[in-house]
Amino acid sequence: MTRPGETVLDRVSIPADMKSLSNRDLARLADDLRQETISAVSVTGGHLGASLGVVELTVAIHAVFDTPRDKLIFDVGHQAYPHKILTGRRDRIRTLRKGGGLSGFTRRSESAYDPFGAAHSSTSISAGLGFAVARDLMGESGDVICVIGDGALSAGMAYEAMNNAGHLGKRLIVILNDNDMSISPPVGAMSRHLVKLYTERPFQEFKALAKGAVSLLPPPLREGAARARAVMKDLVIGGSLFEDLGFSYVGPVDGHDMNQLLKVLRTVRERADGPVLVHALTEKGKGYEPAENAADKYHGVARFDIVTGQQKKSVPAAPAYTSVFAESLIRQAESDRTIVAVTAAMSSGTGLDKFQKRFPARFFDVGIAEQHGVTFCAGLAAAGMRPFCAIYSTFLQRGYDQIVHDVALQKLPVRFAIDRAGLVGEDGATHAGAFDVGYLTNLPGFVVMAAADEADLVHMVATAAAIDDGPSAFRYPRGEGRGVALPEAGVALDIGRGRILREGGKIALLSFGGRLAECLKAATELEARGLSTTVADARFAKPLDHALIRQLVRHHEVVVTIEEGAAGGFGAHVLHFLAADGALDHGVRIRTMTLPDRFIDHDTPQAMYEAAGLNAAQIVATAEAALGIEAARARQGVIRAAIA
Repeated sequence: MTRPGETVLDRVSIPADMKSLSNRDLARLADDLRQETISAVSVTGGHLGASLGVVELTVAIHAVFDTPRDKLIFDVGHQAYPHKILTGRRDRIRTLRKGGGLSGFTRRSESAYDPFGAAHSSTSISAGLGFAVARDLMGESGDVICVIGDGALSAGMAYEAMNNAGHLGKRLIVILNDNDMSISPPVGAMSRHLVKLYTERPFQEFKALAKGAVSLLPPPLREGAARARAVMKDLVIGGSLFEDLGFSYVGPVDGHDMNQLLKVLRTVRERADGPVLVHALTEKGKGYEPAENAADKYHGVARFDIVTGQQKKSVPAAPAYTSVFAESLIRQAESDRTIVAVTAAMSSGTGLDKFQKRFPARFFDVGIAEQHGVTFCAGLAAAGMRPFCAIYSTFLQRGYDQIVHDVALQKLPVRFAIDRAGLVGEDGATHAGAFDVGYLTNLPGFVVMAAADEADLVHMVATAAAIDDGPSAFRYPRGEGRGVALPEAGVALDIGRGRILREGGKIALLSFGGRLAECLKAATELEARGLSTTVADARFAKPLDHALIRQLVRHHEVVVTIEEGAAGGFGAHVLHFLAADGALDHGVRIRTMTLPDRFIDHDTPQAMYEAAGLNAAQIVATAEAALGIEAARARQGVIRAAIA
């Protein structure tokens, strides 16, 4: 019994506490959980809309199944905040996405209730099938439940997994959380199929449908099922897609009706003998009016006022790199009708929603399908268009084979606009842009650039537009720029040419990308310590500016390369060139500064770069250590201590 002032949520510390609750109490628990989620995210910011849409679904799953023995796998993890609150993490939920706090996604090291880590889309069914097969091979029991959104279901990987699961016939429960809204509105045949599925009049007259076994459903759910099945066979894609893949289909069900959800999930738990797909209709942002009325349903929010919904965003001191890219591409497209823009379900995240408004016929959102997006651009380029493929660094990893085989091998002039280069803050390691320099610079014929500031980005957009004899890429950080003056129009850069911003004679700092500002700070500190310092901006990792590198090596005692990427990128190529050039034979001291060989947890960008050792103080320390200054200071300290 609930005591005065106590909520049902106060009685639930872990899912086992829900087993004794009535259906009515579970509905009240969902109400409490929704309010707790809103309250927490108002403090931390984060992915609110997706979490609000699955509150009832999350409660129902944990009430019906026996987690963590039963494995609950969320796709992407944007929707996992209510799950975290119910699984022993309520006391830490206001540390969400903060340094040392809870991850914004599911994470194996965080809780036994997170059996599989997430953050990238469309992985849940593949992982769940792995758990199901392992369960059966080891003679164990328990269910595997995968929760995947309709946007994530647009990715080919989800279909590959469903096809394999249908073939194997293992008991696996997939819940399709259909809110008709990924980060950008989902596109393509899958979205049309799902919309048609629940808007056809016959589908409004029934609650659930199971393949070949209507009798397995509770009596209230049987009515209309046979007629609905007949209607499904008339769909334009030629029958039930899910059933054709070997799944028993149950749905659509109201994802906010607790009684209905409990009935369906209990039936599935008791009777399923193979792969089952439960189709739940939900509303992103459900239960919080500002989210329900927002165009993006509060997909990702800053801290906000609960009463008004007003987000507490700081006023930027400079335009964001994303915005600068979009405006620059629009200017290029105004004078070049062959320029087209392509993204993968991230139109607003990449800034291309602005391009879409200006040139709707030349904008393409391919959905969560990076592989297809890359090869689609290759086809456009082969046909004479100038495609710009705008994808976050972390997501471009998913299209690497297509970059190699369909773009680089054919020397096609696809231009890759790589957003979120380097460390990205609250989203953590899963979204860091750490590897693109390494995986692109080893491909023959690629031009690879990195913008050090927003003005440089304007010029790199123009440079990429002008490259017609092979592929190119330019990377840029998340967040606002440095506040430099922007040129009225971009000018194509000399390919493979860097620039010197500050000249000295003892130490040379050679930056590639967004750490240039820290290099300039470090140079000022080194000068104050009597160490004359040059600062150069490489601009290109491929082709390298050989003349600039030779100049720095010949006229300085120490050369330090700095980049916001993993080892094996820009610095490695500089070392390779210098070794082949014989420069290392003359005693010059070369040091490379990269991201460390580990994944860096979520925090503020400044703190993450501090942890990575790529801030000004660490650059100073690296340069001094190369000169032996650090060791000399240590020896002096030992001598002073001995004298004392």
